[in-house]
Amino acid sequence: MIALLPPVDRERRFALLLSGPAGLILLALFALPLGLLFAVSLQAPPGGPPGPSLAAYERLLTTPHHLGAVWNSLKLSLTVTIITLLVGYPASFAIARAKGGWRSLMLGCLFLPLAASVIVKAFAWTILLRSSGIINTVLLGLGIVDAPVRMIFTETALIVGAVNIFLPFMILPVFAVVAQLDPRLSEAAATLGANPMTSFLKVTLPVSMPGIVAGVALVSALSVSAYVVPTLLIGERYPTLASTIAKAYLLTREPAFGAAAGVVLLAIAVAIVVLSSRLGREGGA
Repeated sequence: MIALLPPVDRERRFALLLSGPAGLILLALFALPLGLLFAVSLQAPPGGPPGPSLAAYERLLTTPHHLGAVWNSLKLSLTVTIITLLVGYPASFAIARAKGGWRSLMLGCLFLPLAASVIVKAFAWTILLRSSGIINTVLLGLGIVDAPVRMIFTETALIVGAVNIFLPFMILPVFAVVAQLDPRLSEAAATLGANPMTSFLKVTLPVSMPGIVAGVALVSALSVSAYVVPTLLIGERYPTLASTIAKAYLLTREPAFGAAAGVVLLAIAVAIVVLSSRLGREGGA
């Protein structure tokens, strides 16, 4: 029967047969757990009427404290993404334009921090920034300050640590695209009368947009869902969605509320990826 089908239909059927097992695995590993998470988030609160309920979402999105956690997660993600893009974009060009051993050295410095876990890097920043840490010791030794400067458990410490930890995830996608660019593109634009700024805006930036989109999506999704970094660098005074989920499951034993926060966090991450992809297509066009 397959032999009697048109070539396009045969190819489509073979593609479905080949992708079927992978689709079932993805369904079992991703779709079913996410469906279970959504179902748990609709559980009725204790003492309430039976059946699906939006009480957990109402509590999350109407309580000032929990709204602050949502805003903190979004603000952290936006700030870290902007800073890593401003730092990582020119760094990607520097690595791509480096030759021989210099490029290997730069890539080694970029990949080496990825070998350490996020917990180790966050703890390292706590050692650097605490009152008896290296930075305060140097400042006191040089006579720049008379007393230790409070750096740990501040929003500045959180942003600095998060930028340092997530910066490679911005540089690597941009570098992967920039390394394939022909450097003669800028020269060709210059011969056509374009100044350096016009050449960058009209040639370099649109061509490198896929790397920017990938980097923005990665850093945004990672920073909006970060748990260890805010917990260690700023503590309980800066609630986030990730810490709200942890408290709901580990401390207050409210699985419905924790699941609702997880669904909201997932929706934010998906929205970031979709929005960045759309902006990337528009920017490329």
